[in-house]
Amino acid sequence: MNLVIDAGNTQIKFAVFRRNKLLHVESSNEADFASHLKGVFTKYPNISRAVISSVSNLDRCTVKAVSVFCEVYELNPSLKLPFKNSYATPQTLGPDRLALATAAFYHNPKGNTLVIDAGTCITYDMVNDHGEYLGGAISPGLYMRYNALNKYTARLPLLTPEEVFDFIGNATESSMHSGVVNGICLEIDGVIGQYKSRFRDLTVILTGGDAQFLSKRLKNTIFAHSNFLLEGLNQLLEYNKS
Repeated sequence: MNLVIDAGNTQIKFAVFRRNKLLHVESSNEADFASHLKGVFTKYPNISRAVISSVSNLDRCTVKAVSVFCEVYELNPSLKLPFKNSYATPQTLGPDRLALATAAFYHNPKGNTLVIDAGTCITYDMVNDHGEYLGGAISPGLYMRYNALNKYTARLPLLTPEEVFDFIGNATESSMHSGVVNGICLEIDGVIGQYKSRFRDLTVILTGGDAQFLSKRLKNTIFAHSNFLLEGLNQLLEYNKS
């Protein structure tokens, strides 16, 4: 069995796989990491390997705690990759984007795939039909945009995402919702259009914490896949252990 640990900007996810089958997923904050880790190994004592991906500053003691239970791989640019990495600065490429590119490669090995991860940031990652990772883009995510409107202005309130019924807001709050939600959907649809103009038969995968909220508001045909990053991490672990 494999344990996948994805330490994002807002939470840590634990996922247990038997080969490529996802058996269990749970989330934690960093303060409760140790108790969740112990609970996972109590429930699944046959875990023999783990992979850790961290885009936050995960404490080194936390990483060492996992090695008490099993062999540990840390996701970094030195790990073997199943695809060709054509990123100009591979040492700066985030582990989450490496995992998403891996999942894209295995999901559609002979096709063009764009992965959009709608989390704290929105990342766009492109793997072409030659098995080559090209790069993509990074932009502010849904909550980051709401927080920025509140933090960098004197009077705009801090809001959370809501349904936008008309792109013309008739009050401050509805105008903010239109600007954030409508704006982010237009961005994603526009980016997809750019990629479709260059890559034929493009498959688009939408994942991340805000994927469900955004998916039904997009005009383009997409595949929403909530565990896409976790699957990519597990595939990288399988690839490196062999």
